[in-house]
Amino acid sequence: MTREAIETVCVVGAGTMGAQIALQCALQGLQVWLHDVRPDQLDRALATARRQLERRVHRGTLPAAAPAAVLARLHPTTTLAEAAAQADLVIEAVPEDLALKQQVFQELHRHCPPHTLLTSNSSSMPISQLVAALPLERQQRCANLHFFNPPLVLRLVEVVRGPHTTEETLQRLVAFVRRIDREPVVLTREIHGFIVNRLLWALLREAFWLVEQGYATPQDIDTAVRLGLNHPMGPFELCDFIGLDVIKSMAEQWHAATGDERDRPPRLLVELVEQGALGRKSGRGFYQYGHRGS
Repeated sequence: MTREAIETVCVVGAGTMGAQIALQCALQGLQVWLHDVRPDQLDRALATARRQLERRVHRGTLPAAAPAAVLARLHPTTTLAEAAAQADLVIEAVPEDLALKQQVFQELHRHCPPHTLLTSNSSSMPISQLVAALPLERQQRCANLHFFNPPLVLRLVEVVRGPHTTEETLQRLVAFVRRIDREPVVLTREIHGFIVNRLLWALLREAFWLVEQGYATPQDIDTAVRLGLNHPMGPFELCDFIGLDVIKSMAEQWHAATGDERDRPPRLLVELVEQGALGRKSGRGFYQYGHRGS
C-alpha cells in the first residue's frame, strides 16, 4: 500500500531540532505528532513554539488567528505507538546515539503502518546503520532527512538515499521538503557526513591544525574566514554556536568511520570539553559570553 500525499507527520524527539521541525510542518498545514519520553520536554517545546508564533504575529509575518490554528495541529505525546499509528512520515530526531536510534526504528517499524516513510535527522549516521535490522520492504521506505539548525530559519534539507531506498520514496521526500517550504538537495548514494558536514569538517580540521601549530589565533582565523570567504561566522565561532561537545562527538564518529588519524578529535577541542567549556551554552568556549546560554 502506498500513499502519495504526506498529511500526517510524526517527529520523535522534542529537543531544539525536533521541536522546530514539528513547528515548521504544522505551519505548513500538516498534522504533527510530537513524541518525547519526557513530559517536561514536550511542555518546553510547546511553550517555545507559542512564543515563536507570537513573535511572528508581532512582526506582522503571521495573522493574529494563526497561532491557535498552528498549535491545534501539534499533538504532543509520550506514547510512541500513539504518535506513529497514523503517520505518513516519521522524522527521528533523538540524540546522536547509534543504539538508541536503532531501538527507536525497531519500535517505529512495529507501530507504523506499512506505507509510512521512516527518516532520520541524524547529521552523521547514514540510514543503513539505523535500519539494518528491519525487513527489506521497510528499508525501501527509509532515508536520511537532515535539517539544519535552526530548522525554522535555515531552508536547506539534505535528502540522503540509502542502499535500499526506492525512487518513489526519494521523490516523495523531495516533494515533502518543498511542501514545508524548505529546499532539498539529494545525495543519490549515502556517505558519512553527507555534503555540508564533510565540507565543514574539512574546514574545521584545517582551522584547528593552524591554531595547534601556532600559525594563527582562533580570533584571527574567524576574521579571515568571515572577511575572506564571506562566511557569516568563522569556524571557531561556529563551534561555540553548535557546542564543542557536539563537535567532539562528530569528530569521534568521523574518525571511527574513516580510521584516518587526521580525523581524530583535535587536542585543543578535547581539552576544552574536558574543562566544561562547551561554547555558548556553557558561557565559555573559544570566546567568553556574558552569561550562560547567552
